[in-house]
Amino acid sequence: MSDPTPPQRPAPVAVLVGPPGAGKTTVGRILAEWLEVTFRDTDADVEAAAGKPIPEIFIDEGEPRFRELERQAVQDALAKHTGVLALGGGAVLDGGTRALLAPAPVVFLDVAPGDAVRRVGLDAPRPLLIGNPRTRWRELMEQRRPLYTEVASAVVSTQGRAPEDVAEAVARALDLPCVSDRPTK
Repeated sequence: MSDPTPPQRPAPVAVLVGPPGAGKTTVGRILAEWLEVTFRDTDADVEAAAGKPIPEIFIDEGEPRFRELERQAVQDALAKHTGVLALGGGAVLDGGTRALLAPAPVVFLDVAPGDAVRRVGLDAPRPLLIGNPRTRWRELMEQRRPLYTEVASAVVSTQGRAPEDVAEAVARALDLPCVSDRPTK
């Protein structure tokens, strides 16, 4: 007699979402190293698929094409990646992506505007922050904050925390092993 339970599909151990400057890549790499799993960033996947940096995709092909590539990158990563996954800041704008994230262990890295702008830099090649980065960042957050919280299993503030402390908070929020829980040698 066969087991009626369908096989579990691979899934990331943690998915990090948040705005530009939240530290998704930095924290994700630290967490992946601690958990001894791989790290994947969908922005890098988009750039690899397009064969060019994200700002060039926006300039050459427009935001709709970028979002299409992003949606596919997220879908592929959620289906195949079993490590720590960082999503681009705008990935949650797509309703299909939000639906795919529903069963995933998602953490929203919440960052203060001043910290985000300082981390991103005022001259960084971020197409959606062109103009006044502080004002544009605040506008993006007004639109995106409800979507980040909608998909999140947990919210972790990055304010005043080192990336290692944020990674520890993410691990605790998802009930994953923490580096501080490991015995010292």
